[in-house]
Amino acid sequence: MTPGLMPSEFMTPEPPKERSVLSSNGLSTTANVQRSLRQCLSIAAELLYDNGHVLETITLPQRGLAHRELLTLCAAAPTWATCQKVMEASEAATFNEYGRFVLTRLGREIMFDMFGQGAADCA
Repeated sequence: MTPGLMPSEFMTPEPPKERSVLSSNGLSTTANVQRSLRQCLSIAAELLYDNGHVLETITLPQRGLAHRELLTLCAAAPTWATCQKVMEASEAATFNEYGRFVLTRLGREIMFDMFGQGAADCA
């Protein structure tokens, strides 16, 4: 043995244990994303109503918001663009086969959970 070295110094270090990433408020990244998504869905519902739409505009897969309507919403309420990005990144919203913005099954289920059956009858 080399003088002055202890046997433990010859051992390879243990890899760091994986930890759940916590934000400054103590919530995991997953919890923050879900909370952010719920906030965006709530804001989206309010913005739709404020701009003359009904919630079924995005909860019914065959309906949706056309590109022109999305631009109008973004101009009237800049927070729409942020919420739309969060909804798409969370896979809670997408564009249907007609190129219209709609909620996915996940988005409809969360919307139903938040607002009740009338909000998303097809969830």
